[in-house]
Amino acid sequence: MQPATAKWWDRRDTVFVEFCVEDSKDVKVIFDKSKFEFSCVSGADNVKQHNSVELFGEIDPKDSKHKRTDRSVLCCLRKAEAGKSWPRLTKDKTKCNWLSVNFSNWKDWEDESDEDLSSFDKFSEMMNNMGGDDLPDLDGAEEEHESADSDDEKLPDLE
Repeated sequence: MQPATAKWWDRRDTVFVEFCVEDSKDVKVIFDKSKFEFSCVSGADNVKQHNSVELFGEIDPKDSKHKRTDRSVLCCLRKAEAGKSWPRLTKDKTKCNWLSVNFSNWKDWEDESDEDLSSFDKFSEMMNNMGGDDLPDLDGAEEEHESADSDDEKLPDLE
């Protein structure tokens, strides 16, 4: 048996762990208050994979779930104490070579003000905070574009 490669990310009331196993069979996920176990058989070679994780914080085993797809198994661990961030998935600070952070799904949810804003609103707010007094006036930009610029002079023919 070998551990399955996994990525994890933290949210306000849940922690997600995605095991990157293709064509998994016989998937078993056992949730406990302070740990969970994952096992399956994967790929054409029927590789047996097993992960046992002592968790950083406690979870609600009854409200935690998993979902299998052809490419991975996603585990949703419901935190026992919502609103408390987890700096790591595991209880121990040791580095697990099979585990990494999924930064594309990570969200800094501790800052309440950003949570209610859409991406466009965040971008607009950022642009407004940068100031804009020195930005050129774009009214009439088309008219200027149609007039001849100094570098639009006719070039002499090549001989």
